Amino acid sequence: MHINRRQFSIVAGATTLAGFNLARAQSDNKIILGQSAAFTGPAAQLGIQFYQGAKVYFDQVNAQGGIGKRQIEIRQLDDGYEPDRCAENTRKLLADDVFALFGYIGTPTSVVALPQATKEKVPFFGPFTGAMALREPFNRYAFHVRASYNDETALIVKQLTSLGLKKIAVFYQNDAYGKAGLSGVTLALGALGLKTVAEATVERNSVDVAGAVKTLTAAGPDAVVQIGAYKACAAFIREARKAGYGGTYYNVSFVGTQALADELGKEGAGVVVSQVMPSPYSAARPITREFVDAVKAAGKDAQVNFSSMEGYMAAKLFTDGVRRAGAKLTRESLIAGLEGMGSQQVRGFPVSFSPTDHVASSFVELSMLTGDGRVRT
Repeated sequence: MHINRRQFSIVAGATTLAGFNLARAQSDNKIILGQSAAFTGPAAQLGIQFYQGAKVYFDQVNAQGGIGKRQIEIRQLDDGYEPDRCAENTRKLLADDVFALFGYIGTPTSVVALPQATKEKVPFFGPFTGAMALREPFNRYAFHVRASYNDETALIVKQLTSLGLKKIAVFYQNDAYGKAGLSGVTLALGALGLKTVAEATVERNSVDVAGAVKTLTAAGPDAVVQIGAYKACAAFIREARKAGYGGTYYNVSFVGTQALADELGKEGAGVVVSQVMPSPYSAARPITREFVDAVKAAGKDAQVNFSSMEGYMAAKLFTDGVRRAGAKLTRESLIAGLEGMGSQQVRGFPVSFSPTDHVASSFVELSMLTGDGRVRT
């Protein structure tokens, strides 16, 4: 999916910021969050959509006077989904004294950023990743909104085996993200006395899938579980089908569901994606109705999809933590505010933070792409 003109302004802003020594962020009238994410490159839609969803919520809060008269602002830097660039961006953001790091996109980038945040005692909130490496061991500065990849892959394996599909292959990104997803699949299969029938990789930010297609189709799997981003996963599906493979495809949520649907078009029919957010397409939950109304009211760049829904949810939970932090807002009071949240329903979506558990949700469900670019849940 190409970046349109309005989305380009986001990218341009993020790229421009990267070249300047920014004024120090902390002030009495602003809460400035730092986000390093992909805003360009083959994973760009993940960063763009998450950011847009978060901005819809923060803009609403700011329009109502902010929190204690403080406006919440996200300062973005583009890392193109590359760990080295992310590490440098994080160094700049921390040197600039941002209040917290927010909405980092991806495992390989988050795993280099979290130690930097921890060293500086800066909260690292709502990364768009389900990797266990960021959750275990427990880190008091890391707060996760979404379920883990282990949760997602457990549901995928349960679904496949309940359908009698036991010959399962894995196509995964050759980095910390792909290995985290592969580990989840292996764990879930192992609990049933099963193993993968084949495994093959693709490099991050690459669509060179020919070798992987050859390896996996030769094994004749019933299904291929994909642990990658939308460009590579779409390329694999197209090429495997051309090679005559007729099995099914399952993806974890990080793929970017709408971006994958947009890439595949008619070829997306029947592709399954696990989700860690309530469906933005079903009005059953109040949080979905609130989100859809907020996007419509914003009337700007944001689209209604799972990635923007996650950004919105992350912004909502972060803001709740700020409110609970009390009149004197510090990083420590924010942590205390978040940990004091306990178990609650956020407009029909169960979440929980405590002093010993910083993973808000274990919610997972399956969705399926249709041939007309839609997502069915």
